[in-house]
Amino acid sequence: MERIYLDNNATTLVDPAVREAMEPFYCHMYGNPNSLHSFGIEVRPYLNRAMEQLYAGIEADDEDNIIVNSCATEGNNTVILGMYFSLLKETRKKRIVTTQLEHPSIREACRFLENHGVKVTYLAPDSRGLVTAESVAEALSDQTALVSVMWANNETGLLQPMKEIAAVCRERGVYLHTDAVQAIGKVPVSVREVPVDFLTFSAHKFHGPKGVGGLYLRKGVVLPPLLHGGEQMGGHRAGTVDVAGLVGMGQAMELAVTALDYENLVVRRLRDKLEDALLRHADVLVIGERDLRTPNTVYASIRGVEGEALIWDLNQAGIAASTGSACASESLEASPILTAIGADRELAHTGVRLSLSRFTTEQEIDTTIAVLDRAIVRLRQLSTSY
Repeated sequence: MERIYLDNNATTLVDPAVREAMEPFYCHMYGNPNSLHSFGIEVRPYLNRAMEQLYAGIEADDEDNIIVNSCATEGNNTVILGMYFSLLKETRKKRIVTTQLEHPSIREACRFLENHGVKVTYLAPDSRGLVTAESVAEALSDQTALVSVMWANNETGLLQPMKEIAAVCRERGVYLHTDAVQAIGKVPVSVREVPVDFLTFSAHKFHGPKGVGGLYLRKGVVLPPLLHGGEQMGGHRAGTVDVAGLVGMGQAMELAVTALDYENLVVRRLRDKLEDALLRHADVLVIGERDLRTPNTVYASIRGVEGEALIWDLNQAGIAASTGSACASESLEASPILTAIGADRELAHTGVRLSLSRFTTEQEIDTTIAVLDRAIVRLRQLSTSY
């Protein structure tokens, strides 16, 4: 049976060119880059090249810092907890502003800090699913230490107005963090155009390896390390660098940026074709205007069709999709994203996310449409509420 992968917001296929770039560092170039002997020395140019690719990919300046870590969850926790120890714990600035749309690694870190006396404001999106710069401005006070808003939502693909939010934060002198995991490789991400102070990303979301990610810090911004120990990453993050992972992430970043035009033209067209097919059915809600979303994502609620049931039918046909965030996929609670944007309770339980990549083919989309058509009819016939 042919298998079709439409869960690329959860993780992605490692690009063959990335695998090829990583392979030598598992075999004959395995030295610790901190070693003084030839085994360590020979790998350093490859690390430098990978860092250059990361800096170029997000248009960071040479004076800025990019800390290589294990994933965006680590990066997000480094920012949230680091701000507590560097600014929140000992000053009058006891507030964080974030949103109801954030990834669990932001939400749970903020909830942890609430137990330590930090006041957290969770901004609700408007009817379009967006958190406006005006709502951020209204939430700020002279006690606000940090604003954290994700660039693109992992479930809906909705793109937040980061440039406008960054302007508000700079005007008010408040640090701004963005979780850009779902944006890189899908839309242009530039820390020159959008002057955030912190930005997190994860390689496996843009066809790189799992277990490696990055945290960007603007020049002059200081955070205490989450992991203490050696002097790796300039003392920002202890631990021996995953050489193969860093090389793979650098290569994946370069390929992802190069493929942005393809994402915006070909992947977007396939996404729209799939979305149009869903909308031919009655009582289907697709979250977010197309131009406000990443070009690869459809998040749809189909009245009378439980999300888990539809995922089962798709899986039986060899098609991978999800009911939302993979980090919360075992929860049977209503989608917090759909709840936040005001969907009724039934629709909030029926969300299904279909996310494409540059490796998705037209034939795969045609096959998926046929399976979806049959599954929706079958499941609605079984429904007691439709």
